[in-house]
Amino acid sequence: MRERQKTNREIEIKLRVTDIRATIHKLNEIGATSKGRVFEENTLYDTPKSDLRQRGRLLRVRIESRAIRGQKIPTAGQRIVITAKGSPHRPGATRKKSRYKERNEREAVVTASSPRRTDAALRALGFAPKFRYEKFRTSFRLENLHLDLDETPAGNFLELEGQPKEIDRVARALGYAPKAYFRGTYWDVYAADCRRRGAKPKNMLFRAK
Repeated sequence: MRERQKTNREIEIKLRVTDIRATIHKLNEIGATSKGRVFEENTLYDTPKSDLRQRGRLLRVRIESRAIRGQKIPTAGQRIVITAKGSPHRPGATRKKSRYKERNEREAVVTASSPRRTDAALRALGFAPKFRYEKFRTSFRLENLHLDLDETPAGNFLELEGQPKEIDRVARALGYAPKAYFRGTYWDVYAADCRRRGAKPKNMLFRAK
């Protein structure tokens, strides 16, 4: 059983966050409303020849668990979301490069399955896990703008998703200029972090305590 959603045009940016408490304080000041905090376990699937990645597409399984005080609550309120994203939209030759990441996105919440069954179904279709990454996410809402504060092993980021004018307005209110906008993925974030550390990229996971 799945909760179906229509295909949406995703328009978003990332902003690097150096002080989480200060950022949350600013979000509260401008009227953003918190929608709660979760721990995410994300897995990107692809074909053996990485056809999706080569075309700029994405197939992701996300497992969300409730989280408090920086800790995951095992199996409590677990939610599985499958997301498919198309290739990023590219402006025509006469247009300047967009400062936003734009692509079509479709999601389905899997309501009668388990992580193992979902993995088995995708493997049966010829897909295999290619990259895993974890993060704590605190979501906020401000009018028609969706904001996600992500804490990852490679740094902290605030994602702003909505219409460009709203993204610019809120980013400015938070103290960011357009030159701070980042359009990359969390693989890009992780790969850059590995290059800085001289490490070989594997999976972006928190260290086990």
